[in-house]
Amino acid sequence: MTTATSVVEEVAAKAKRVQRRYAGEADRPLAGYLGAMGAYGAFVGALTALGRASGARLPRRFGAGDTVLLGTATFKAGRMLAKAAITSPLRAPFTKYEEPAGEDELNESVPGRSHAGHAVGELVSCPFCLDVWIGTGLAAGLVVAPRPTRLAATVLTAIGVADALHLLYDAGKKLASG
Repeated sequence: MTTATSVVEEVAAKAKRVQRRYAGEADRPLAGYLGAMGAYGAFVGALTALGRASGARLPRRFGAGDTVLLGTATFKAGRMLAKAAITSPLRAPFTKYEEPAGEDELNESVPGRSHAGHAVGELVSCPFCLDVWIGTGLAAGLVVAPRPTRLAATVLTAIGVADALHLLYDAGKKLASG
């Protein structure tokens, strides 16, 4: 038991030295990021297990149409989850409202609570970070359940196109009146 305890203490001390050397005076949540990477690995593992259990087979390749559809759907879902006012209750446990940020989007900060909470706050308020998870899920969905995944991706893409058209319309109105 003493050997196991000393190994754990040695690893913890080494992790603290790495943290100090990396972050300096800043409080970077490396342990939280490590946890998020582990959770992503578990997510990919679960999707792989689901695919194998369902008997799904990987396609030889994904076509350009599916790639554009998934890319656009991933963009819209990431933006909606990370920035939309309507999804703020999902982010509220990990973020703090700061101010509006344009068309139905919010700027939020990530309070420095625990390393895990900070890392989750960064993940859920960053569309770029969420895109990795969403894109992985949608790509797995194309393998395991292609029809419902294409439907969901098509809806998200249509919403994204509609958003772009609203913004273009508003910009056109401003140009015409200005």
